[in-house]
Amino acid sequence: MKHVTDSPLLSGSLHDTDLRGFASDNYSGVHPEILTALAHANTGHQVAYGEDAYTARLQQVIASHFGEAAQAFPVFNGTGANVLSLQSLLPRWGAVICAATAHINVDENGAPERVGGIKLLSVPAEDGKLTTELIDREAWGWGDEHRAQPLAVSITQSTELGTLYSIEEIRAIADHVHERGMKLHMDGARLSNAAAALGTDLRSFTTDAGVDILSLGGTKNGLLYGECVVVLNPDAAHGLPYLRKMNMQLASKMRFISAQLIALYDGDLWLRSASHANAMAARLRAAVEGTTGLSLTQPTQSNAVFAALPPGVADRLRQKFRFYDWDESRGEVRWMCSFDTTEEDIDAFAAAIRSELS
Repeated sequence: MKHVTDSPLLSGSLHDTDLRGFASDNYSGVHPEILTALAHANTGHQVAYGEDAYTARLQQVIASHFGEAAQAFPVFNGTGANVLSLQSLLPRWGAVICAATAHINVDENGAPERVGGIKLLSVPAEDGKLTTELIDREAWGWGDEHRAQPLAVSITQSTELGTLYSIEEIRAIADHVHERGMKLHMDGARLSNAAAALGTDLRSFTTDAGVDILSLGGTKNGLLYGECVVVLNPDAAHGLPYLRKMNMQLASKMRFISAQLIALYDGDLWLRSASHANAMAARLRAAVEGTTGLSLTQPTQSNAVFAALPPGVADRLRQKFRFYDWDESRGEVRWMCSFDTTEEDIDAFAAAIRSELS
């Protein structure tokens, strides 16, 4: 009989640990401080399904960032957080206005519509950001039984294109949305990167700016797994305890999600990690800017760099460094930096880019 101690994972890794990439901040491992928090939580027994000491502490941590009325609902992943958030805001006949580039519209395989039963009303936004004028392209038809009712708006901070909403822009959107009887959701998968780039706290552009509900990121900033739905306006969201279970996002051993989120947000780990990722993206941009044959297609405001490359260059680069195409029709690619991206990683990648383009 083979004993568990014979497993190669107990003595080494199955992958090349020197391999580095720029495809996603999901590619990185778990931050060492998060692993330490998991080890501390992994002792003894705790009540399941969220009635544990860690989830109780998480509520206090979330309240310290977002205000005393904030309520935290840990979930497994970002798609689950987004679907649950939007479901809690809407009746069955409700629709959500979002940017055409929004993660809920492009990257969630129809989950908001197929699982959440929510109609998405998308509008083009070249920089990934909605404006009040763009929202009004779909904010109409209330009372028309033939049209899904636009009752919520979803924005992403930082956006899928790495751009940022200012506090004033979010406040203007929130006021515009609320004046029309709609509610505002924020996809904050990279919320920490946005706060680090803006030089502000988490509350100023969420609770204080009028956001009703937030999908708070964790995995892209060093967690093993786990995100959190944060209700900022309790009058706007309904039924989350039931929706979370119904949508298979209720963790039995919730203490391990909560412990990670505590380690990230109860202190400055969220800020340190996000600031570093942002700085690495800025270093990459500076290293390739002005290179003949390469054009930068979006501002680098957080931890993403978008560029257009000549045909064939991206495929050759990917033989050593993994990254994704963004818009193949114009040769646009996306390079993401993470909490564990090093200056050496950036310099080696930038040198490879310049070499391919020389």
